[in-house]
Amino acid sequence: MTTELQPDGAQGWADDGQGGYGGAQDSGPAFILYLDGEDYQVAMDGLTTWVHDLLLPVYGREVSSSSPWCPQWWEHLEAVAQLHALWMAWQELTDPAAGMTGPAVWHRDYLWPLMHTLRDPNGPFAGCRAGGHRPKEMPPTAPYPG
Repeated sequence: MTTELQPDGAQGWADDGQGGYGGAQDSGPAFILYLDGEDYQVAMDGLTTWVHDLLLPVYGREVSSSSPWCPQWWEHLEAVAQLHALWMAWQELTDPAAGMTGPAVWHRDYLWPLMHTLRDPNGPFAGCRAGGHRPKEMPPTAPYPG
């Protein structure tokens, strides 16, 4: 399997004969929150390549208190889920089969809304600073009475 940033007929998802990540899906890769073990690691390797080699060099704006980013973004499961969804949409909408407006749709409907959510001062990187990561505290929960 490849994780290249260039189209190979499936935007970086070479057919491994097993449905994407090696799972049983025939319709492409599974959403990262459904994966574990080696499948999760393969997905994270591809996502990291995409984030570091395409997303951040092209769209990564300066980090500030009003627009945080965590250098260890993979430690924030919310960010992993959102970035993976963004990557899946990028693969689909930048494929030549998406037509001439696919990339514009990706920018308008996926990239900017998601980047605003990720980089919001109250978003998943709220406690992080340019120089470091701070684990996010989970909201408290009470036991279910039932």
